[in-house]
Amino acid sequence: MASEMTASDTTAPEITAPDAIAAPDTVHGGRLVARRLKAHGVTKLFTLSGGHLFSIYDGCRDEGIHIVDVRHEQAAAFAAEGWAKVTRQPGVAALTAGPGVTNGMSAMGSAQQNHSPMLVLGGRAPAMRWGQGSLQELDHVPFVRPLTKFAATAESTAAIPGLLDDALTAAVTPHGGPAFVDFPMDQVFGEAPDPGEPAPLPDPASGPQADGGALERAIALLRGAERPVIMAGTDLYWGHGESALRALAEELRIPVFLNGLARGCIPADHELFFSRARATGLKGADLALVVGVPMDFRLGFGGAFGDETEIVVADRVQPVREHPRAVAAELYGGLTGILDDLRRGAGGSGKDHAGWAGQLRVAETEKRDAERAERADDRSPLHPMRLYAELGEVIDRNAILIGDGGDFVSYAGRVIDSYEPGCWLDPGPFGCLGSGPGYALAAKLAHPGRQVVLLVGDGAFGFSGMEFDTLARHGVDVVGVMGNNGIWALEKHPMEFLYGYSVAAELRPETRYDQVVEALGGHGELVREPGELKQALARAFEAGRPALVNVLTDPTVVYPRRVNLA
Repeated sequence: MASEMTASDTTAPEITAPDAIAAPDTVHGGRLVARRLKAHGVTKLFTLSGGHLFSIYDGCRDEGIHIVDVRHEQAAAFAAEGWAKVTRQPGVAALTAGPGVTNGMSAMGSAQQNHSPMLVLGGRAPAMRWGQGSLQELDHVPFVRPLTKFAATAESTAAIPGLLDDALTAAVTPHGGPAFVDFPMDQVFGEAPDPGEPAPLPDPASGPQADGGALERAIALLRGAERPVIMAGTDLYWGHGESALRALAEELRIPVFLNGLARGCIPADHELFFSRARATGLKGADLALVVGVPMDFRLGFGGAFGDETEIVVADRVQPVREHPRAVAAELYGGLTGILDDLRRGAGGSGKDHAGWAGQLRVAETEKRDAERAERADDRSPLHPMRLYAELGEVIDRNAILIGDGGDFVSYAGRVIDSYEPGCWLDPGPFGCLGSGPGYALAAKLAHPGRQVVLLVGDGAFGFSGMEFDTLARHGVDVVGVMGNNGIWALEKHPMEFLYGYSVAAELRPETRYDQVVEALGGHGELVREPGELKQALARAFEAGRPALVNVLTDPTVVYPRRVNLA
């Protein structure tokens, strides 16, 4: 068991087999876990094999929950978060005791900052031996509590169903996030009665009405605005608010900008959607309706808006951090209801925003036209923009694209268009590399008939590249497209700008990661010239197994970003 190897002679946890004949009115703890998960709609359990988890595996096998095993626990936990991101239902991972749980903590941190509802089940050394030095004995709860909304240890077999109800309720209650429960071996191998069906989990699309006074202020501001914009983000997606947002934008003719998981909630070819003109729009707006997105570094801590821009904030719950600048109104509750109330209240104001939208469309078009030279660049190694121009011609409208990398994915975030919700997954504000293969695994299992494309940097591949073995073993035909420039570009270029040199920023040039994927059971392609790319992509999509198109990209290309470490 890979996660259980130690330097001692004991390499497996102490396992006591359950009684051969169970009492007729009881079931073992692992089956209680599985039944509770199934009752809450869980169909997949992402894991890496561990002896502390055998009872849970046995229960899942009996209850028909698909066990999907990976090569590193971080991938199991990222797959659980990825499942949540593409289904808007809780994803579940099971991690063995000690290093299994700690290996999954980065994904818990990611889910916390992305508000992704997920449940992590942990193995745990036996309670009856606690403090005596059992294999992988660790009190996980103090470690994971800062990263989770709920963290607890099962104190008895009978407590298991109620703990899972509480954990899943916490995971989906706004703001969503990760929850954690671990199970001492003697408890999860023990027996207890099944208490029956649980109460349903909270509806993530519902919520209280916004404060009436704040709503009136927001409506008045919308009715009076000459240059309004909407800036929406991840919690719009979690709150199922895309239809209400579109109706509001269309009735009031308000330009829309999106980031995070909100990408695709307004199709990229909608007349009111803008991406390249975001700086112009946010700075020039007299009113910004900020929906489901914090004013963090992605919005310049509020500085992305003009000094005179009035800001109305709408979200599912009040944020834990104070806003970095004053806001005119705060609306918290069910986003669909809030957006519908704003539409009904501000509709029919007689304001004509056609001139404002037209001004932004001119800026949008100019920015896109300015990209043409890079998108047609014939250099070898390739410019990342040429790669994305070619990729854009072979992906479907509902393809799910997953970003796992630095500068390579920064270009993708700038130029890849999304047309449906849940089609763009990146690490989010936690910025954790290595999330991509887990996300891709979950996305393809959830949507087997759709293209799933993993955009991966050569640096990011080093975190989770072995998960191509997982994809191959489970028959998951994800297509990976790698930007291979042989450096840590988002570190090398800024450091050279600051100091005139860089350290710890070099990778091996032209490494054949495609051959690694072939050795793991996948399809590999190497692309050196722009003319080779389109056919390589076509072969990868037709391969019927996981694929990696390893594209050599120019290490001298500098992503256009100011040096800002704040």
